[in-house]
Amino acid sequence: MKKISLSVLLIIFSLVSFSQVTITPNPFEVEESITITVDINSSATDCNGLNNPTKVYMHSGVGDGDNAFGISVVGNWGEDDGIGEMTNQGNGIFNITITPETYYNLTTAQVANVVQIGLVFRNADGTQEMKASGCNDFIFDVGPFQASLTSPSNEITILGSGENLNISATNTGGNASYTLSSNGTVINTNSSTSAYNFVDTNITENKTYELIAELDGTTIIKTFSVLVDPGSNIGIMPTSYQDGITYLDDNSAVLVLYATGKDFVYLAGSFNNYQPDASYAMKKDPTRNNKFWIELSDLIPGQIETYQYWVADKTPTTNSPVLVKTADPYSTLVLSPFDDPHIPNASYPNLPSYPNGQEREVTVLQTGQTPYNWQVTDFTKPKKEDLIIYEVLVRDFDADRNYQDIIDKIDYFKNLNINAIELMPVMEFEGNESWGYNTSFHMALDKFYGTEEKFKELIDICHQNGIAVILDIALNHAYGRNPMVRMWMNDPDGDGWGEPNSENPYFNTTAQHSYSVGSDFDHSSPRTKDYVKRVVKHWIEEFNIDGFRWDLTKGFTQSCPTANEGCTNQYQQDRVDILKDYADYSWSLDTDHYVIFEHLGSENEEKEWANYRLDEGKGIIMWGKMTDPYNELTMGQDGNKNIDGIGHNSRPQFNGPRVLGYPESHDEERLMFKNLEYGNSSNSNHNVKDLNTALSRMSALAAVSVMVPGPKMIWHFGDLGMNNSIFTCSDGSYNNDGCKLSTKPQPQWTNNWLTDAIRGQIYADWAKLHALKINEPVFEGEYTINSGNYTPRIDVFNSSIPNSELKHVIILANFDVTIQTINTNFPENVASIWYDLMDATGTTTVNNSASTISIPAGQFRILGNQPTTVLGIDDETLAGFSIYPNPSHTSFNVNVNVSHVEIYDLTGKLVKSFNGSFTRTDTFNISSLKSGLYMVKVQNDNNRTLTSKLVKI
Repeated sequence: MKKISLSVLLIIFSLVSFSQVTITPNPFEVEESITITVDINSSATDCNGLNNPTKVYMHSGVGDGDNAFGISVVGNWGEDDGIGEMTNQGNGIFNITITPETYYNLTTAQVANVVQIGLVFRNADGTQEMKASGCNDFIFDVGPFQASLTSPSNEITILGSGENLNISATNTGGNASYTLSSNGTVINTNSSTSAYNFVDTNITENKTYELIAELDGTTIIKTFSVLVDPGSNIGIMPTSYQDGITYLDDNSAVLVLYATGKDFVYLAGSFNNYQPDASYAMKKDPTRNNKFWIELSDLIPGQIETYQYWVADKTPTTNSPVLVKTADPYSTLVLSPFDDPHIPNASYPNLPSYPNGQEREVTVLQTGQTPYNWQVTDFTKPKKEDLIIYEVLVRDFDADRNYQDIIDKIDYFKNLNINAIELMPVMEFEGNESWGYNTSFHMALDKFYGTEEKFKELIDICHQNGIAVILDIALNHAYGRNPMVRMWMNDPDGDGWGEPNSENPYFNTTAQHSYSVGSDFDHSSPRTKDYVKRVVKHWIEEFNIDGFRWDLTKGFTQSCPTANEGCTNQYQQDRVDILKDYADYSWSLDTDHYVIFEHLGSENEEKEWANYRLDEGKGIIMWGKMTDPYNELTMGQDGNKNIDGIGHNSRPQFNGPRVLGYPESHDEERLMFKNLEYGNSSNSNHNVKDLNTALSRMSALAAVSVMVPGPKMIWHFGDLGMNNSIFTCSDGSYNNDGCKLSTKPQPQWTNNWLTDAIRGQIYADWAKLHALKINEPVFEGEYTINSGNYTPRIDVFNSSIPNSELKHVIILANFDVTIQTINTNFPENVASIWYDLMDATGTTTVNNSASTISIPAGQFRILGNQPTTVLGIDDETLAGFSIYPNPSHTSFNVNVNVSHVEIYDLTGKLVKSFNGSFTRTDTFNISSLKSGLYMVKVQNDNNRTLTSKLVKI
């Protein structure tokens, strides 16, 4: 018997005919071959439509009526992969022929439930789409027997206690038999009719109805419900109750919801089988902005409970729903029917089950939880001036894509000598494998990365290793699953999703800036400000988070309603004041909290934040993007190579070092990728398009970026020379802009890059530089930069330090493709001998009488007036000399710069030698040698003799 489940609203939509789209034949069965034709010339759509696309794709699905895409969906939005591609018939006509049963790969059980097909049309990259009028999906019926519920007209009907409900339906295909049930009990039947009518009288309780229509072995089930208005239900709550959950003890909790303009709210949950009666109607407190609240008692300590709010509006604005079922806006753990089935058990063991028969997210409530046992309760944050922040996307750090991956590799960070990790957003976002900026619940962790306990363990372990943890937080906007969007939303197609309506107390109906994503928060609203501060408080107090990187702070204004970019980028006083207020609140909870803004705006506005409360040791840190000039250096190209903006001196209105400079972040193309694509290839002996050559230039990048005084940031695996484009797809292919957000492969671990001679040397060099930057006080001083050419020079100095200590550092680099002779211009009266700070033994020196230094292509020197004592690297590690490949058949390379190479056989006889200056990219040919074991002796830049064994095969 064929069984079909339909909701009221979608049945109504399915009866609509569309001139833009036709299906032949129609009606049709799921087992039949059909041709779907779309006319993109039609103007009967207000969803932009398709503008002369080279290709048209059909993104489609089949469903049971509750959701026309609910059973199976075919199409990969934004990908030009041929799946759903239509045939161009000319004159704007495109078609595709499918058999739904096979096209959607349906099982026998699924075939029996399909009664609708949903269609959306797009161009190849998904930047244009075509829908029906009202921005609805194109939805068509499947099969000749269809039923329509004519009354009630809405899926949810609100009645006063004791009122009646008229129920009527019609069907096509002949006379059907009807059975009506209420809360699981049959209350009426009617046989052999095509028009059904019944009145349910004197309704005093909430009811869920099921009307079954049956004809010739096919069954259609339509569901709808009644909510009884509980009427006046006033109750004053204690002022100690907060929005969301307030746990009173191990057996009771209070739930509070702000729902201004709503008539009543029911609490549905596991404790009432998601069938709330009058006792679960929440009280309204008129003294607390009409907040709704309810106390739950007799809870079992430690037992998982789940719940939703059913928020009712008897007279909603046009296109807004009568009822919204939503999780708690202040949820700290939500369960999702969309994402949870795909979360690995290894990442989130014993994930609570989503309640059967429900829809949308639900909130988890659990009394009697055991607090996390923090091992570090008095973490001392690194100085802002010393920060070296490692930006991490948990999803792409390692193969398991969870917090445990980072915990397992804490030594990777510790040995690199960074002192802070900045995690891209980990708050509950839509989908599982995301960058995280599509946040829906700002106080809940996304479960794909692991449990709350595991995240606290990660923070604790970072603190044990002297590493601060900074969260990237997206509070400019929220996405459609967010309860505060959904409670006050426009939902013209009735699918339960929508954009903020005019009554929304948290969000703008249209973004008030030119960089809009998601739904735009109105930060002038007291409710939004309260919510943001609650989010800040949660992560600082519950998780010991050391700082926030505030995403897209340009959006925190209400002054640019036309979304004009010029306005958005101008000074906006409301934005300055709002963000100062949020910073003040963070510091009120944690006096040393890092406040970092991704503003990338004009200096006259940024100075307000950078200098704010600077006399108290605070001040807001501003993101300082310097990708383009640094990439010109690493590529060896002739573009703008002025790197002055890496430090605060480039912003004279800043009174302190509050510029977080970086050559790479998640938003920009990888430097190494561009080195290989566009690098200078004019010199065959130093071709930047060669992988090893390009890699050999990355140590110099760190020397002229991270060593400038002030906080700095690196993007993960730049320290290993990551060369995969940010547009790399999950399978390793490259797809222009299409795969920017895709999950990335993990070559750094699968290919063991740490053991690769050249990549490992980048890591080792960066680690030394980081140790110098963090531990030598001179790098908290001042600096000058002479840049704009291939040989930038940076002088770092601190006049308060005596000459007997390291007080002046000179950094010289050569980003040309040939060896360069560089003027030393040693400062007078500082030192007669200058020490190579990369040599922990202090034996490599330059006399200040030397007027020039020769630096090979892509290399650097860092000299100080005194040797350093902070590296503490033993001779073996310092030497770090190795040969690769080894064994070798025809040639080998070395991982350090050398000036002389000699090869000896086992009798001690010199059998081959190479004279000159060589780098890690030079190759030594040994094809003339016989197979056997040899000793290779070299002399490095520090005039030290190093040896290694070589096996010739």
